Parts: sequence; structure tokens; C-alpha cells
Amino acid sequence: MDITYFPISDWSEEDRPREKLILKGKEALSNAELIAILIGSGSRNESAVDLSRRILASVDNLNSLAKLSLSQLMNFKGIGEAKAIAIVAALELGRRRRVEETVQLIRITSSKMVFDIMQPIIGELSHEEFWVLFLNNSNKVVSKSQLSRGGITGTIVDVRLIFKLALENGATGLILSHNHPSGNLLPSDADREVTKKIKLAGDSLDVKVLDHLIITETKYYSFVDEGIL
Repeated sequence: MDITYFPISDWSEEDRPREKLILKGKEALSNAELIAILIGSGSRNESAVDLSRRILASVDNLNSLAKLSLSQLMNFKGIGEAKAIAIVAALELGRRRRVEETVQLIRITSSKMVFDIMQPIIGELSHEEFWVLFLNNSNKVVSKSQLSRGGITGTIVDVRLIFKLALENGATGLILSHNHPSGNLLPSDADREVTKKIKLAGDSLDVKVLDHLIITETKYYSFVDEGIL
């Protein structure tokens, strides 16, 4: 049975995504409608909204959509390079906004706060990265730095560089964090060893290692919460 296709131009004005945003505000639009505005048009047999719904139906959520490469997006019929670029750019802007929201001086009072800061940065990566948060006497984050970037199997951490940066930032405390792209939260022997090594170096310089978090897309493991630091 043939399904009658109505292009967006034939919709009532209040149902068209652009006009709906103007009339009702951005909050009134669904994810599919927002993506439809990004891609601008659908195909001969499918509106931009229907195309967007089809794309969203193929992934679990927007985080999953953000992981798709240009070539993967272009596998959807109706999505060319320009439309794929628009989607990738918009989702990257959203990720960067989340990161920027954590830039202000934040006083750390729990491991959950560290997760909220670091998850947008490393929680969804396909490779492993090791980061350090530098804290002042009030436990406020004064700086954060990526110390290493490696393959899925691990990273190499320069302990000397950590404390060079700590002294430059006037930090009295450190919080270590790295991601496990595999989703496994348990620390490896290497994770435990590097934590011990950094803690011993910090003790000699009077810079405390306050915690070490292993971060995945939705969860985290805190060495302090688990009683091993």
C-alpha cells in the first residue's frame, strides 16, 4: 500500500519545525524536529522530520548519535556530506557547551562532582585518556590537564609533569581520572600502581592525591569511595 507523502512545505505553519521554534520556542521541538532544522530538507519521498526520526530510531540516544562518523551518517539514504557535517558540528557544539559549564571554579565535595566534570570530556571516547584536576586549599578546581592519550589498552603517565603543573598552578590537591572505553569500571593492576606512585610523590611535595576516578559513559569508580586510596 502506498503511503501519501506530504512535504513539510504543505504542513500547517505551526507544525513546521522552523516556524514552530519561532512561535513556541526551542523547548517545544522534538529531537527529530531539531535535527530536521539542521539538515534542512529530506528527499523526494521523505520529509526532513521523517528522515531525522529514522536516524534517531537507529541509535539509543543522542550520545550514541554523536559517536557516529561522517561516513556512518552518510549511509542513511538522504544524508549527504553537507547534512552529515551539520549534524556532527551541532552535536560537538553541545558537547563543548557541557565542558565549558565546568570551567568556573568549582568546590569539589564528592566523587559525583568529579564525574560530572570529566564525563563530558572523556566518558564517551573510544580511546583512553588520563586527566588531572588541580585543586586549591578550598578544594576548588583551579585547572585541569590531559596528561596522556593512548590506545584502548592503556596510557603512559608522566608523574614529574603532574607535579610540575601542580606547582605552576599553586595546587595543594590533585584528583586523577581516566576513562575505560571498554565500560569495565574495575581498576587494573596498572591503575593501582600508577595511583600509588603519584600518591607517594605527592606526599613528598605536600600535594595530596584526593581521589582517582575511572569513568565510563554512564558510571564511575572512585578509589576513595571504594576505600583503596
